[in-house]
Amino acid sequence: MGYSGALGCAAGLYSTCLAQSGARQLTISRYFKHTIIPARVNGLLGCTRLRCGLVFPLALNSLALKSRCTPARCTPARCNSSCKVVIVHGIREKPVMKTVVVTGSAGLIGSEATRFFAKQGFDIVGIDNNLRRVFFGEDASTDWNRGQLETELGQRYHHYNIDIRESAQVSAIFAEYTSDIALVIHTAAQPSHDWAARDPQMDFTVNANGTLNLLEATRQFAAKAPFIFTSTNKVYGDTPNHLPLIELDDRWEIDPTHRYAKGIGEDMSIDQTLHSLFGASKVAADVLVQEYGRYFGMMTACFRGGCLTGPNHSGAQLHGFLAYLMKCTMSGTPYTIFGYKGKQVRDNIHSADLISAFYEYFKAPRSGEVYNIGGGRFSNCSMLEAIGICEAITGKKLDHKYAEQNRTGDHIWWISDLSRFSEHYPNWKLKYDIPLILQEIYDYNQNRWLETVAL
Repeated sequence: MGYSGALGCAAGLYSTCLAQSGARQLTISRYFKHTIIPARVNGLLGCTRLRCGLVFPLALNSLALKSRCTPARCTPARCNSSCKVVIVHGIREKPVMKTVVVTGSAGLIGSEATRFFAKQGFDIVGIDNNLRRVFFGEDASTDWNRGQLETELGQRYHHYNIDIRESAQVSAIFAEYTSDIALVIHTAAQPSHDWAARDPQMDFTVNANGTLNLLEATRQFAAKAPFIFTSTNKVYGDTPNHLPLIELDDRWEIDPTHRYAKGIGEDMSIDQTLHSLFGASKVAADVLVQEYGRYFGMMTACFRGGCLTGPNHSGAQLHGFLAYLMKCTMSGTPYTIFGYKGKQVRDNIHSADLISAFYEYFKAPRSGEVYNIGGGRFSNCSMLEAIGICEAITGKKLDHKYAEQNRTGDHIWWISDLSRFSEHYPNWKLKYDIPLILQEIYDYNQNRWLETVAL
């Protein structure tokens, strides 16, 4: 369990376990918020009377302390063969919290966040009960990704197989970690228009009630932790379909003189529009996240994504556009294009680029924020254009058919205007465009997907 940044000494408040003495570098395994507490430290030498030292970060999973101390100025509170605890005197400073809670941790965005923040030295509390398998079938199961996380991250990853609709279970986890929680990233959701229409109550309880449970648990037990919510551009309903669009050979495109020519901004209305039931449940969650920021003063942000994608996506027909398209092209599985002549346009953001945006927000959080986030003008494609790229990468022709009826609430053209987020966080930059995203999906999954076909 680790901390970032230089930590000062805490007058009579914090204790530190030291592994060595004198002026040599010391490693401590944990920084406790107690006056006296033992802890296990590898390579512990004998007792030494020390005065306050200066704390420097080695990595987020450990800290180093270089002692500038003399024996006469401090008395160890406790010392035995397995641990030495020293009451450190000096300037009081609060430790940096060390745990990140990630819901949907085995999914595309959740697993990317889990790996990223674990590499930064945080412990990860992953909440995921694999509802994606319930929504989309065994092929969409995320168990394989959960297994990889547990293997890769070991004790740094703590998985909880609970349902976010169960408020008591959610609260119990937050109560266990409480002020250790540095950040909450909420990615768990029911993500499909079509599925929501089949079971509106389950869709709403997962997307809206589940989000409320997480917000309230954060407020009760970790109110200072920023709360990041993966919302969706579907909160705007079908309003984008009323923009002045021009039909080109392979895509729809907006009138270049329109104010949204560089992308759709957060000022687009979410009212008086057809959302689909999925869009409506996400609107409810989105507004709740904003309100907990504005009403309670919590650091909350809604990231209204377009198409989120990447190599860890368990793509299915009803969700996961690029991953499922590549999987069908590779495996020979028939693919159906729904409406708009296959010229509908989506911007696509790689999961690593999205988590990079989350990290920038985490370092300088704001209250009640809303950001449209996606590939923008840098990374977007039509369905026909994406098919062409998949065929070029795989060397295979996609077996596809066309259905005239589009999905209810589906957009004809969506490209995000990233200006607001870029103004707030100018260090953030997109790295992945469409060809690079699809090539990575192919490279990462070809063995797994082709083996599945062979079976």
